Amino acid sequence: MATKLSVNINKVATIRNARGGNNPDVLQVALDCERFGAQGITVHPRPDQRHIRYQDVRDLKPRLTTEFNIEGNPISEFIALVLENRPTQVTLVPDGHDQITSNHGWDTKTHLNFLTDVTARFREAGIRVSIFVNADEEMVDYAARAGADRVELYTEPYAAAYAADPAAAIAPFIRAANAARVLGLGLNAGHDLSLQNLAYFHQQIPWLDEVSIGHALICDALYLGLEETIKRYLACLKS
Repeated sequence: MATKLSVNINKVATIRNARGGNNPDVLQVALDCERFGAQGITVHPRPDQRHIRYQDVRDLKPRLTTEFNIEGNPISEFIALVLENRPTQVTLVPDGHDQITSNHGWDTKTHLNFLTDVTARFREAGIRVSIFVNADEEMVDYAARAGADRVELYTEPYAAAYAADPAAAIAPFIRAANAARVLGLGLNAGHDLSLQNLAYFHQQIPWLDEVSIGHALICDALYLGLEETIKRYLACLKS
């Protein structure tokens, strides 16, 4: 199975919210991403709704034809939103209310009971569950114990170290990815993956199920256009 590209459209919503109104149109951008070849759309609604709003999720769900991934911290309001809209996948992320962006994965060992309960609720509703983790075999193991279908590896450390030493940067991710495969978990990855580092990541871990990319992709689209940008990211996943 080819690795899927899920486009995170949070930054599109950030631009819209800066001026009010509906320009750019988040729904239309999502539909265009699908039309240009993306195999999924990711959103990360936060409690302050500073980018993707809860209503955006409701607007997107009936219109999308690819996989819909809703990620976020499973507070009660988030759980209710996901259960209401039943996406293909929910990705559990340990965001604090004041975080600008995600900056670490779950300590799945410490939070095992909580994650087990939340995962069971979503799986009972027919929603695939992915847990956001650092590239650490123990965290992958406890995600499996919590009942997750997949883990998403937090790739910012890889991106930060890639330019200096790609082999050293990817090493812990290969170990974590192998641990996930042994445990029968699906494998996603995301955060700071880009046109500069994605192809190498995929070459080293070709059994990836999905990458979720937002910030870098939208930045590239400012120069290349959205359609060309998506084509280039898809090409990285075929190398």
